[in-house]
Amino acid sequence: MNIISTRVHARIDYIAGIIFMASPWIFNFNESVPATWTPITIGFMALMMSLFTNYEGGMVRSIPMKAHLTVDIISGAFLAASPWLLGFSQEVFLPHLIMGLFEVTASLLTEKHASFEKVTETPVDPQAEGVNKTGPRV
Repeated sequence: MNIISTRVHARIDYIAGIIFMASPWIFNFNESVPATWTPITIGFMALMMSLFTNYEGGMVRSIPMKAHLTVDIISGAFLAASPWLLGFSQEVFLPHLIMGLFEVTASLLTEKHASFEKVTETPVDPQAEGVNKTGPRV
């Protein structure tokens, strides 16, 4: 079920990227190096990827939307599991878990193609236009 448009997803990406990067200070876990650098890295990656994604928020538009969503799912799952994978779950885990699950959920609920990609042209039938392969009809 795709209920989030790519236009809304672009806004979410930029806002979430900034929140991820600021989260160690927002949630006061900036004393732990791995707990701090994990969301900063994921947030920075989200911002950079957003700039290069082929959607309404992209500036360069070279990364396909499907690839962007796949990376979001993988990075969100990593962020959610990072307290246990990197061994800081005794210090902090809830912000990482919530932000990671949010990223995965937003990705799963987003449309796979940007709205400007959905425009499809109807194939032109040369016979209907009065032109055939040998030239105009007489």
